[in-house]
Amino acid sequence: MKIQFNNRDPVYVQVIRHFKNQIAKGFLEPGQVIPSRRELANQLKINPNTAQRAYKEMEEEGLIKTEKNQPSRVTSDEQILQDLRDELILQAVSEFVTSVKSINVPLDDALELVKQKYQRETRKEDSDD
Repeated sequence: MKIQFNNRDPVYVQVIRHFKNQIAKGFLEPGQVIPSRRELANQLKINPNTAQRAYKEMEEEGLIKTEKNQPSRVTSDEQILQDLRDELILQAVSEFVTSVKSINVPLDDALELVKQKYQRETRKEDSDD
């Protein structure tokens, strides 16, 4: 597992963001076992307390489940997984809208460019298969 850490955000927040992205993209599947806190700290070369905090927050959000003496697993709760996906989509849309508005691009032009780009990317993915 690799994460490119930045200096802006706390490390535990970046770890949570990484897990959210991995779950949303399907790289981590519902019910899949994830590394222990200690293993994660060793893999990422971070403080074990930081890994503990990230896991605690993800447990509170319902993203992962930890049963007694069992490894932590990605949630299988479909509603939580859908909410995560919606959260990431809204975050991306918000960043996009802020960027586009800052350069005064008309909404219709921006939507058309998004549609074209999306179609090109979809065609590219289909041809890569």
